[in-house]
Amino acid sequence: MYTEQLMMLIAVFERAALMLMLLFLLTRTRSFQKIITKPNRKPIEMAMMSLLFTLFAVMSTYTGIEVDGSLVNVRIIAVLSGGILFGPWVGIPAGIISGLHRYLIDLDGATSTACLISSIFAGFLASWIHVGVDKKHYTWYGILAGVICEVLTMVLIVVFSDDYEQAMVIVRHIGLPMILGTVSIGLIIKLVQDIDDEKDWIAAQQAKLALDIANKTLPYFRQNDRQSLIAVCQIIRLDTQADVVAITDTTSVLAYVGIGQENYLEPHNKINEMTEQAVATGKQIISNNLDAHDFHSLLIIPLMENNVVTGTLKIFYREPYQIKSSLREMAVGLSQLISTQMEVSRIEQLKTMASKAEFSALQSKINPHFLFNALNAISTLIRIRPQQARELIAKLADFLRFNLDHTDELIDIQEELQQVRDYAAIEQARFGPKLTVSFDIDDVQTCVPSLLIQPLVENAILHGIQPASYPGEVLITVKKQQDDRVKITIRDTGVGIDPALIDKLHQGTIDSTSIGLMNVHQRLKLLYGAGLEITALTKGTEMSFFIH
Repeated sequence: MYTEQLMMLIAVFERAALMLMLLFLLTRTRSFQKIITKPNRKPIEMAMMSLLFTLFAVMSTYTGIEVDGSLVNVRIIAVLSGGILFGPWVGIPAGIISGLHRYLIDLDGATSTACLISSIFAGFLASWIHVGVDKKHYTWYGILAGVICEVLTMVLIVVFSDDYEQAMVIVRHIGLPMILGTVSIGLIIKLVQDIDDEKDWIAAQQAKLALDIANKTLPYFRQNDRQSLIAVCQIIRLDTQADVVAITDTTSVLAYVGIGQENYLEPHNKINEMTEQAVATGKQIISNNLDAHDFHSLLIIPLMENNVVTGTLKIFYREPYQIKSSLREMAVGLSQLISTQMEVSRIEQLKTMASKAEFSALQSKINPHFLFNALNAISTLIRIRPQQARELIAKLADFLRFNLDHTDELIDIQEELQQVRDYAAIEQARFGPKLTVSFDIDDVQTCVPSLLIQPLVENAILHGIQPASYPGEVLITVKKQQDDRVKITIRDTGVGIDPALIDKLHQGTIDSTSIGLMNVHQRLKLLYGAGLEITALTKGTEMSFFIH
């Protein structure tokens, strides 16, 4: 008896193995792989899966082994596998159709009714597992469901049989092999799930490779010169194990690394016809059977900026059929990252150029403004205090000489403060006892742009102290903050500031009478991201900003 049961168990595994083999062959096709890996399948795709597993279940009846008026088969295995993997639209039809088929081909059979009921039950049970159980537990739930369904079949055989003795003989002979055979459900589920996992793993590996390459190449894109692009090609070639990697623009080869690179030492080599085609169409070009200069595999991917082709990434192999789907997907992702890096690099360069141009333009507006006021003060002193006028001329000469030597660079804050002291000395000589300028400076070591503080002091004197009918003071403080920033404040005791002027300053609509104030505000925003903070005091005005 045990020998017979062993043989029947082997027969169950053989038929399950046949189903497993057919599924394996199907999983090697791209169309079947797409259906398996899709999160949301179309109705036609679900109908195809339902038909497939229904055929498996029906055919298992025909391939079953007759034992004492019953059939040893893998119908339950097919129904449960399909239902658990693909849901109710596969499990329930497969269970009902295969169960009815088993019942109709042997209406008076001892196990027909039991097989009908258990097959339909298997379809609904598989559907419940698909909906209510996490995918990672499908394998074990599938085996458990198989055991339950086969045990149910054995119980129903005894219940519905008119011959109790015969029913018990059938159960003793086929029960154990059929129950143990349900292990095959786990194997089938694992096979199909591994395809999805394998694709996810490959995609993850290719994404990781693309990101690794992007991280390695990012510093070179920021430099944006030919040598940097050559370094980028070297990194891509090493990581993809390609024979040649090249980057082009829309007309010429910018960088070429690999076999034959001695022919590309000079820039501006023209791109070939295939590259021109990729640039013109914006579509990738793949050739696995190329015959050009010892290269047989080629992948050309357009590089895009603002949805416009600006160049291509080219990967060559000497061996044929090296451009596999995984490499193609990785290269597409990499080209998108490279396109983004090139676009960001270009934007950063444009931003830097614009900032530098705007910075220089703003400084050029300040210098004549200051020079006019300084010369006006000196011309007044020449007639009444020539010695002091000569000293102020020397101070002005030092100030202008320093300013000419430091047109657009940062200078030490102490040097900037010396410029302010020179200016304050000129203005104090001009206004006499009406103006007092005081300094409260911490011992800080930092750098600021030239002519950042002086225009604010000039504004405080000309628009705060000068219109007042009483003497006033301008206080310049430089204080180190706890967060390592430095706060610079210019406070005066003059006539104060019109609140409307503060609003215009932040709106960028200030008029030409306060050009120095506006320029400083704009330069601070360009350099530090935040402009002036202006407060109208009870008596006077306070202007402050932070540097870091």
